[in-house]
Amino acid sequence: MSDPALDFTPTHGIAERVSSGIRRLTARNAGPLTFRGTNCYLLGDHEVTVIDPGPDDPTHVADLIAAAGAPIRRVVVTHDHADHAGAARRLSEMTGAEIVGPAPDPSRLLHRPDRIVADGETIRTEAGELRAIATPGHTASHVCYDLAGAGLLFSGDHVMGWSTSVVVPPDGRMADYMASLDRLVALGARIYLPGHGGPVADGLARVTELKRHRQAREAAILRALESDDRTIEEIVSAIYIGLDPALTKAAALSVMAHADWLEERGLVRRITDRLSRL
Repeated sequence: MSDPALDFTPTHGIAERVSSGIRRLTARNAGPLTFRGTNCYLLGDHEVTVIDPGPDDPTHVADLIAAAGAPIRRVVVTHDHADHAGAARRLSEMTGAEIVGPAPDPSRLLHRPDRIVADGETIRTEAGELRAIATPGHTASHVCYDLAGAGLLFSGDHVMGWSTSVVVPPDGRMADYMASLDRLVALGARIYLPGHGGPVADGLARVTELKRHRQAREAAILRALESDDRTIEEIVSAIYIGLDPALTKAAALSVMAHADWLEERGLVRRITDRLSRL
């Protein structure tokens, strides 16, 4: 049976309906870290809310406005990475839409939210009420949005079906990421609509799988350090067999995030890029 999260071939420039009152437009920014491109979700047919407007590309923004086919009233962001929130300011200026989302990182000030959303706060849309769920880890202020009564979760980059999320210190933190996975487990079964790739039909199963994957990666790092200390680069070579060279930097950042968490728990010592077991 094919997996819609992996067998995902979007039609660029055309919004595809994924559920009642919800359409998806995928940006033209495919790449090793973005898969087929960033998914932008349009909620409502008469008064539109955009979740994650995507990259700041004029062609893409024009696609969004055309696809909406109705006034865009608000732009909601999950986190402030450029492939998700880059278009927020341009889209707001062109449509008058309110920007809603978590507080952005000052070092990446892509936009200034008109409304900063906190954990548990709600946002009314034509498709239903969105509840913000703080899920730090991928970034310190990452937020997922649960659509009331629909069994749908807009999971941003926290949970995707096609890949694991990259956790990049210091903004990203592995301890936070794992705790956020536990928080999503407590929500129960949901269909996840992620920032990249197709829908995750069983979000709960995917979250459980991601937890096991991270635990296995941590165990592999500890095994790699059993006989001697190693650099981050050496650990990547030892545990990421057959890695696409384009993902080497991302893998190193992931190992660093794991190393920080292991050090917090007194299991390893990290000096610059070299790790040793305690």
